[in-house]
Amino acid sequence: MTTDSSKALTFGIFPGMTGSEQLGLGGGPPHDPERTAEALEALQPPGRPLLVRNYVIYTGKGEGVDATPGDLCRYARDGRRIDHVLCYATEDGDLDDWAAFVRQALREHGPLLESLQIAEEPNNPDFQRGGNGGFPRVREAIVAGVLAAREEVDRLGLDVRIGFNACPSFDPAEGFWPAMGKLGGRSFRDALGYVGLDFFPDVFRPIPFESLATAVDGLLRHFRATSLPAAGIGPDVPIRVTENGWPTGPGRTAETQAAVLETVVRAIAAVAGRLNVTHYEFFCLRDGHSANPDLWTQFGLVRDDYARKPAFEAYRRLVAELSA
Repeated sequence: MTTDSSKALTFGIFPGMTGSEQLGLGGGPPHDPERTAEALEALQPPGRPLLVRNYVIYTGKGEGVDATPGDLCRYARDGRRIDHVLCYATEDGDLDDWAAFVRQALREHGPLLESLQIAEEPNNPDFQRGGNGGFPRVREAIVAGVLAAREEVDRLGLDVRIGFNACPSFDPAEGFWPAMGKLGGRSFRDALGYVGLDFFPDVFRPIPFESLATAVDGLLRHFRATSLPAAGIGPDVPIRVTENGWPTGPGRTAETQAAVLETVVRAIAAVAGRLNVTHYEFFCLRDGHSANPDLWTQFGLVRDDYARKPAFEAYRRLVAELSA
């Protein structure tokens, strides 16, 4: 692949809210499984796949908490499969227990899974913003988790891709990617089915709308050409966009959210062939609390009463047009 080209993508979405859906973040109404399932059905084109992203937080001693959205069997049907994320949030650093937890997740949910992600944003130390990078031995946990998952998938004969993800990093002194290369080695790289990228352009740092497509293009190229090679990860390992979104709220209109979503997805599709980008997953389906001005509560394609924003229809059209 020597020139840029569009490429069909596999699409997905996190069907919960920003945070634990059981809690009703920020005072909003609780998660409604039936209306969530209806929205997923509306987004999924007939005969096409749609991934449902799910999170569970490992806290040590074999424990996993705050599974969101939780009931995987409810959503893994009609061609939908689960992208299961095992977040690493423990202070004890017991990698044997962690590896056992990874294996158990595959034994319990394996037939429902399309993919298993080991840890969440391990180069981000801010746990309140989703990062696992502040916990002891998290980099070693990625290697141990990927290798354990690969062995368990092969033992059980499952069709599950194994990977990990990160958020953008442009500081060569940060050292995450070279460290992963030294820790992992050949067996780790061979076990990888993908590497994911979480990114939220024009959310935490403003980007002019007219520059948005160029920024997305540059970010993906940097990830492929600089970050991954620093860990010895070659172009044959696919990139997945595992989280991307843009919230509504004060100064952020629902119409702009739809325009940003369309611009970002089309920019990704335009370079997907050259950069071996295979998946895009939107974060997230529903607002946590649509009346709360905090941007963390309004990332959804629908409001907290499940009324659809313009971005819902925009995403539905994009999935129908560009999905594999």
